[in-house]
Amino acid sequence: QVQLVESGGGLVQAGGSLRLSCTASGRTFSSYTMGWFRQAPAKEREFVAVITRIGGRTSYADSVKGRFTISRDNAKNTLYLQMNSLKPDDTAVYYCAASRTIASLTRTPLGGDFGSWGQGTQVTVSS
Repeated sequence: QVQLVESGGGLVQAGGSLRLSCTASGRTFSSYTMGWFRQAPAKEREFVAVITRIGGRTSYADSVKGRFTISRDNAKNTLYLQMNSLKPDDTAVYYCAASRTIASLTRTPLGGDFGSWGQGTQVTVSS
């Protein structure tokens, strides 16, 4: 399995930006499809974005499309989430996750598709 550690969370005003990072160790990072999920207080965990291991194709939740960008640097074993135009509704704990089973994006990924998770990083957006 791969071990994942997120960083980059914090407090930001509405309209601001943050970049989250997720550093992987263990198995070969490039062999994993990587995703970001988030969970706000008293809400279910929800999908945010995904980038495939083959071709680097991406997909986003409608709520973040056009504002967030997922990317990866396989040489650095690192996944990123650039978040712009942040809104108070983006406040949540953000988790990165790794999947060995997702090869294409024929449907919205589910949490169960991912076998490895980080500990999460808090993002708070003030109004």
